[in-house]
Order: sequence, then C-alpha cells, then structure tokens
Amino acid sequence: MQRAWVSRYDSGVPSSLNYPAWTVPDLLRHSSGRFTDSPALLFYGTWISYGELDDLTTRFALGLQQLGVNQGDRVAVMLPNIPQTVIAYYGIQKAGAIVVPTNPLYVEREIQTQLTDAGAETMVVLDLLYPRVRAVKEATTLPKRIIVTGIQDYLPFFKKLLYPIKARLAKRWVSVEKAPSVYNFLELLCANDAIGADPSACLPHVQPADLAQLQYTGGTTGAPKGVMLTHRNVVVNTLQGRYWSPDFREGQEIFLGAIPFFHCYGQATCQNLAIATGCPIVLLPRFHADEVIKAIHQYRITMLSAVPMMYSMIVEHPDAGRYDLRSLRVCLSGASTLPADVQERFENLTGARISEGYGLTEAGPATHCNPLNGEHPRGSMGLPFPDTAARVVDSDAGLTEVPEGETGELIVRGPQVMQGYWNKEDETRAVLRDGWLYTGDLVRRDDRGYFYFVDRKKDIIKSRGETVYPREVEEVLRQHPSVSEAAVIGVADHDYGEAVKAYVVAKPGLFVTEQELITHCTGLLARYKIPSTVEFRPELPRTVIGKVLRRTMRDEAVRAGEAEVVQHQVV
Repeated sequence: MQRAWVSRYDSGVPSSLNYPAWTVPDLLRHSSGRFTDSPALLFYGTWISYGELDDLTTRFALGLQQLGVNQGDRVAVMLPNIPQTVIAYYGIQKAGAIVVPTNPLYVEREIQTQLTDAGAETMVVLDLLYPRVRAVKEATTLPKRIIVTGIQDYLPFFKKLLYPIKARLAKRWVSVEKAPSVYNFLELLCANDAIGADPSACLPHVQPADLAQLQYTGGTTGAPKGVMLTHRNVVVNTLQGRYWSPDFREGQEIFLGAIPFFHCYGQATCQNLAIATGCPIVLLPRFHADEVIKAIHQYRITMLSAVPMMYSMIVEHPDAGRYDLRSLRVCLSGASTLPADVQERFENLTGARISEGYGLTEAGPATHCNPLNGEHPRGSMGLPFPDTAARVVDSDAGLTEVPEGETGELIVRGPQVMQGYWNKEDETRAVLRDGWLYTGDLVRRDDRGYFYFVDRKKDIIKSRGETVYPREVEEVLRQHPSVSEAAVIGVADHDYGEAVKAYVVAKPGLFVTEQELITHCTGLLARYKIPSTVEFRPELPRTVIGKVLRRTMRDEAVRAGEAEVVQHQVV
C-alpha cells in the first residue's frame, strides 16, 4: 500500500527524509543565520527581522531563568497571534522549559484545570485576559509567576499612542496592578540589555528527545489531555510539511498568520513552517474576513493555512471580489471537512487550489495531505506524509486490516507521533499500541492509496440496529438550497436505541421547515438514517478553529431529555 500512495506524490516529494538532530529553537537559529536581515514577523506596520527575533527569544529565555524557571518546567502561553506569542514559544524552549499553549477563550475553570494538570507555575498572558488568570491565582497556588503583555507592545509608535484611547472607548482596556509575582513582558526583555557576546552560553543544553510542549487536545470528545511532543516530533512534522511542497521558495513565501498559533495546526503549518524556512509571517490576532482579504491583497500573501469556516467567510464576504487574491500559491485546509461548494468558489475567486489534509494533536499534528499539484480526489483527506505509515483496521478490536473501500479505524505510525499523554498512562496505553497510534477516526482507503474521512468513532449513531455516520447525513442536508450548515447527533430513543437528530443553520434570508428537510432526505438516505427531528439554530457550537462540537449538542440533548422526564413526573 505504501508504494501505491508514494507513487501518487507530487514530483520531487521524497518518500523519506533525513531529519537533522535539531531542537525546535534550531529552526529559528538556522533561519537567523541564513536570513538575518529578512523580515520574520510583520504586525500592523512593525517589522521584526530574523536576527532580531533570534535575539529577542534568547533574551526571553534568560529572563525566564532569572525568574527561577528551570529546565523541564512548564510555562503556559495564553496569547493571540502577536509577536510576543512567537517570542515566548521559542524563548521558553531555549530556556529548556516546556510550552503549554492555552486557548485565549478559556474561562477560569478551564484555565485552572489545564494549569493544574500541567503543573505550570509560570504563565504568559495578554493584559486583556489577565483578570481571568488573576482569579485563578487567587483560588489556587498556580501560577506563581505571571508575565503580562499587550497588543500595543509591538505596535508602531503612533498606533501605540492611539491604542489605549481606542481600547477605552471600546471598553477593552485593563489595568494590571503591580505585584511581586506579576512581570511586564517588555521589561523582562530589557533586563537583559547587558547580555554578553554569546548569551546562548548561559542557556541549558536541550536534546531532541526532550519535551518541547504539552499540547492539550481540544476536548471535542471528552476532557482535554496533555499531548507530549518532543523537539524531534515538532521538527520532523515541520520538515515533512516543508518537503510536501516541491516548489517551495525558502525565504520568499509570505505566510498569513490568521490561524491560531495556540493550536497545533497553526503552529505546524504556519508558525513553525515559516520560521524553519526563513519566510515572513503577517500576524493577525483574530480572524476577520475583511482584514484577511485586505492583508492578502496588501502583502501579496502566498501561503494560507485555514479551516473550512474561514474559507467560507472569505467567499461570502461582499467585498471579496474587489481585492486581488491571486498571489496565493498554497492553501491548506484542515480541522474539518471542506464543503465542495466552498472549495469551488474559493478556487474560482483566487485561482489557487485548496489541498485538504488530516491530522490530530497526538500526531504532532499532520499525517496526511493531498498533493499540492497532482491529483486531488473529491472528498479525500490525502496521502500519508513521508515516513508515515497508515492502516485501516477493524473498529472493534483494531487487529485486522479491512479491505480497500471498507470503513475502519485509522491507525498511524511515524516519527511525528506523540510520546503519550501527560500523567495519563492508562489513556496512553489505550491509543498507543505496538508503535501504532489509534486515532479513533473512521476512514476508508482506495486502491490508489488515498484516504477518506468518514466520521469520528465516538460520533457513530446506532439506530434500529444499523450504523449511521453523521457526516453522511450532514452532507445530504447541506445539499438543500436553504441550508448553510448542519450537524447530526444520536439521541436516546426508547424504540430505536438512538434516533437521528439534526441541527441546522439556514442561509441568510431563506426559510425551510423541519418537514421540508425530512422530505428532502427521503430518497437520498435509507430510512433509518433520516433525521427524526430537526432543530434550527443561528449558529453551531464550535471550537476556536471551527470544529463543530457535537459533544456540546449531545450534552444539551441529554439535559433537555432529563428535564422533560422530570416535568412529566411532576405533571
């Protein structure tokens, strides 16, 4: 099978790579040596070169040491895509510590859970988010050190002067009190102005086998777990992505950093790939379609990593056609399935082809991608990366490989796969078996080696003794001209075991009824797959990178069912 998929690689993509014995900061050091004066980060007019970025990350590492951060300590980073995010990421690892990326949307309970699980005593946080961290600090012993920074810290001079005024008018200004355990990001960097000719001599020796980061899973199917990724895991996956593009122009591509860097997808396909190849990143703290379109036009962006929701928002934007988006060369899509109509409209708009890929946090994250230039079968999640083995096995015991075209669980093996879950040996043993990572995703494989995502194993619905894949039902619902989005779950049913329930978002200005959608599914789906009920919503619950949270809808359905039972008992 491996020979089958390797033969489908783009010309120039190797089946195997020789990986250097680097740590993650070596990606930056290597580019700093080759592209010293070239831009690394562009942020609303601020320009940071590779030489400057290398220096700033070293200063941050030394600052952490002065605060008492030791090799192997965990340091949480709760920031949007701003220069400080990149400085902190590489600086923490230069200090020999372990990065713990934290979602800026987390509330106090979620922050506390993650900090406690990771044992992170130090946290880098945006000033606007500081009140949440302060509340956690007052309730627990973590974090002991809080390093605060703001959007304004790396804005150009005049924008920095105007930022506090605009922030106060928008009621987004937060004052951070002086306290013994609260430190200012810029002051920490400036404290090392007197560093010697070779400041790196003061830094610990980090090995490729050391842990680089604890990347917490999104929790779409349960409580988040800390995925242990070594420096080698991260370096390998970065270079696999680099050599998947045979005509990549090192030092010349321009990346748009709109995909969140606290998520492994954004780290791998944008932040680390750009840094490893000496290319500039245009940073955007949040995804706004109008700002993204203008940035592509202004900076002549060539590399774009996004999720389907982002591509959809771009093509739906009323001004999309007014800007020149044809500088784009490589567009990647992940996290969820890309609707065919969105792909077609985006490709017509930009002239660039979107290559869908597949990955999961436990694999660092990328394992599959469609060729950037060659064949891209409709609905395919692609071919396995170089040095990545993939099999489709029975979804019950996971021991027997299923025939081509049949659905089974995807298992993968490769040098990018995690070491395990942080402090969770039982969970680790459940997914890492004999060197194979059991993904929990159901896929099928064709005779050419292309893989196709079917559904999450935990999302399968058992109705009337038959198996229903939510994604199949969702695709049929989206074919209705009035439907914008759809999500399907199984709800407990006395007669059928589980019944199919659909959540639907109608297109703006259009109206459709529950019965119309059920009738629409008749003839396109077997009877047991047709939704019994349809609930209309203004939007679907999603993670920050656009994955639909079916678990949230299942929990809501369970609570609604319990409330209905209680009401019936009272009556």
